[in-house]
Amino acid sequence: VQLQASGGGLVQAGGSLRLSCAASGRSFSSTAMGWFRQAPGKDREFVATISGNIGTIYYADSVKGRFTISRDKAKNELYLQMNSLKPEDTAIYYCAARRESYLIAFAEGGYTFWGQGTLVTVSS
Repeated sequence: VQLQASGGGLVQAGGSLRLSCAASGRSFSSTAMGWFRQAPGKDREFVATISGNIGTIYYADSVKGRFTISRDKAKNELYLQMNSLKPEDTAIYYCAARRESYLIAFAEGGYTFWGQGTLVTVSS
């Protein structure tokens, strides 16, 4: 099982990026998935999550209104559209998937499978 995150890069403040996470090895169509990030010198933190059944979504307050999480179950892919980026959004972004549960989770421990991370750098 593998999660492959991509789409990171260097962008100016106010710009946009779209992250993708391609899953392989099994289907995650019915399990909850999420995005986390880790800024330099800080712990990894929750960004957004989407449930595996009806698509319930939650965001961290710091990204609410600017980021949008979505998924394509047919393609077994997860996305994070990031708009109005700020320098404080600079971090390595990780996608994650729960083993079986369709319920959303906010803590890292709720997720079993992790992507390798993709670096997002926002310049001021």
